[in-house]
Amino acid sequence: MQGQDYIFVRAFVHFVASTFVKAWKESDDNGDTDVILSGIAALNDEVSWFKREASKWEVDLHTVVPQHTNLEYCRFLESLTSPEVNYAEAITAFWAIEAVYQDSFAHCLENDSKTPQELKETCQRWGNDGFGQYCRSLQSIANRRLEKASDEVIAKAEVILLKILDYEVEFWNMSHGTV
Repeated sequence: MQGQDYIFVRAFVHFVASTFVKAWKESDDNGDTDVILSGIAALNDEVSWFKREASKWEVDLHTVVPQHTNLEYCRFLESLTSPEVNYAEAITAFWAIEAVYQDSFAHCLENDSKTPQELKETCQRWGNDGFGQYCRSLQSIANRRLEKASDEVIAKAEVILLKILDYEVEFWNMSHGTV
């Protein structure tokens, strides 16, 4: 499903860039943009990594057709770039997406996991402590923004969070061929 991940990450870059702009306009802490910018830089590396991996596995990324689940998730990400979605909502979504990846891949690195050796590098990429710290930074930003948010924004952020969790389950199921 590597091609599906690549398609998703390309859409995710657009969403993260939009979140960066929202942070620049709405944040009360200049450190927010630094954290998000580091995520954008990492995403550039991630896109390159997907291209290298695709070549290694003989996957032509230009011919990969996005599956329905991926299309829907990417459309949802695009909807979060709307000006009607404020920074607290966007940063909550950003944290949730990254945290799901980090927690999932960190689990694959645990001593009792049955992760195949050929997937250990992939698990290390997103399950490492550095990425975990980055996710905690995003969580801290999201928490700070939500503490100052209205009840309406908190409710919207909660709906977004639940949708992301649904999309993540569907995406992982798609990747394992159970959708």
